[in-house]
Order: sequence, then C-alpha cells, then structure tokens
Amino acid sequence: MRKVKKEMGGIIIHLEDKEQIKKEKKVNRVEEPMAYAVEREKQQGEYTLEDYYTLPDDRRVELIDGVFYDMSAPSFVHQDLSGSIYFTIKQFIRESAGSCVPLYSPVDVNLDCDDKTMVQPDVVILCDRSKIRKWGVCGAPDFCMEILSESTRRKDCVKKLQKYSEAGVKEYWILDPFRKVMMTYCWKDDYAAHMYPLEGSLGMELYDGELQIDLGGLAELIVEYP
Repeated sequence: MRKVKKEMGGIIIHLEDKEQIKKEKKVNRVEEPMAYAVEREKQQGEYTLEDYYTLPDDRRVELIDGVFYDMSAPSFVHQDLSGSIYFTIKQFIRESAGSCVPLYSPVDVNLDCDDKTMVQPDVVILCDRSKIRKWGVCGAPDFCMEILSESTRRKDCVKKLQKYSEAGVKEYWILDPFRKVMMTYCWKDDYAAHMYPLEGSLGMELYDGELQIDLGGLAELIVEYP
C-alpha cells in the first residue's frame, strides 16, 4: 500500500500504519464469553420456592404445585373477621392452658415441605411445634380457615380444599361473607361437608366443640362494614 501522510492538529498519521493497527487489533481481539445464559421464562407449574423468595416484598402471592396465584390486599372487613376469629381462638387456648399455637395471615405454610407449594391461610392452629420454622410452618397445620373474596373463591373452595385434605389438615373452615355462611370440613372423623348460616355459635371439632366461634357476631361485622 502506498504511504500517505495526513496531518491533523500537528500530528502526522501514516494511513498505512493505521490500517495495519486495525488488522492487528482484529487478529488479537479475544471474544469475552457471555456472563450468563438466557433462560427461557418459566411456565405456570414450573415455579419453585426459589422463585417465590425472589419476588418483590410488595407482591403477595401463593405458590401451589408450581403455580403462582396473585393475592389482592385484604379488605377492611376481611381483616376484622380474621382478627376476631383469631382472638377467640387465642383466648380459648390461653384459658385452657393449651399447647397449640394460633396464627393469622400473613404466615408462610409449606404444606408438603417441598419446593413447589407455599400458602398463607387466613387463620391457622398448629399443635405440632416441631413444624415451626423461623420463616413460618413446614408441614400441615391442624386447622386452617380461609375467608373468601371474589378473586380467591375458586382457589379456596377447590384447590386449597384438595391440598389441605391431602396434606393432612384435620379441619378446614371456609367463611363466605357474601352468602353469609360458614362451610366446614372435618377430616378427623369423616369427609362430609357442612354448611351453617352465620347465626348463633359453632363449635370446632378439633376441640370437641368446646371452642365456640360466634357466627352471629361475624355476621354483624359483615353488616357493619359491607
């Protein structure tokens, strides 16, 4: 190649040298390996607890069999209902010197002690303290209760009903504030479902009926905060 000089701001550049430098750089350049491999997005049914724990703190979800279910923030009446029921249970256990532990949402419950399911029942009674972990509960509680909302009705009445039964929960209550009924399932004795209007009181089978929940009082809360 013919040498050509070009002067720029007092600096002389040989164009031939410039082309040579470009070639050397191209030959000597080492390609950097990719820092990470792009993984395809997971599908519902493939999620694990690792994904659950990496979600932002302000996103409320439940993980059931690898499927994420979004949870909306509970309403005022929902919180008042769960708080009232929890307080009744807590007071009964304290006065009877019981060893079981009542809990209310949000509390993580790893029903099957696997990496595919983490639920947050509205109210829980746990009698086996060996299942307590720093982060929540590993294993099936003895009692679970869910308060229905329009967005959780199908999940609570179908999917969670199945999961709680299979995991070994002894008693499951579902409070429907829209229809003003309480549905109960006691797997300690039988698999029959029972439905009660929100009137009078209802005894918990876990305590042989001695722990009474004031259904009429719950109905009053629903009317007061529609």
